[in-house]
Amino acid sequence: MSDHILKGRRAGLEEAFFAAENERLRQQLREADASSGRKAMLATASGIHDENVLARLVELEIGVDTLAALRLVPLILVAWADGTVSDQERLAVLRGAEAQGIAAGTPAHGMLESWLKTAPGAAMTTAWKDYVQALTTPLDPAARHAMATSMLEQARTVAQAAGGFMGFGSRISLSEQTVLGELQRAFHP
Repeated sequence: MSDHILKGRRAGLEEAFFAAENERLRQQLREADASSGRKAMLATASGIHDENVLARLVELEIGVDTLAALRLVPLILVAWADGTVSDQERLAVLRGAEAQGIAAGTPAHGMLESWLKTAPGAAMTTAWKDYVQALTTPLDPAARHAMATSMLEQARTVAQAAGGFMGFGSRISLSEQTVLGELQRAFHP
């Protein structure tokens, strides 16, 4: 009798273990499918096909709706270059967003608002650099230069927004110049 009970319990334990293990594996498959789906949508929206860049974007919870905000990361980085964001810099960033078609109330606009309140971390800077690399690698030098000029001009506008003292001196601080240089280098690996 005890042998029969032991076999029954063992079978029950094995069944429970394999059921739990199967559920864990099914959950991993669902997560992989969701991640793969997000990567595919990001690839379609951005033209980026580098799996590592797409994985970083997914990891940072960048969706298609906020992908446009990545284009505005240089504005945010310049605004935070000196450790704070002035009202003029905030307004310049929001104007830049509007010029890119990012309207108030959209997830991308919400992301920008968040970045204006709290500086994005180093992971966002790295993700942006990877994004630029993936986006510009297939481009010829003239197209890469045009894209860099477009993005960096908007960043310079933010840098000039609060610079200078009563209209005198350089309108771009040393810390902002440093960030602008780092952004420029991202386009030329």
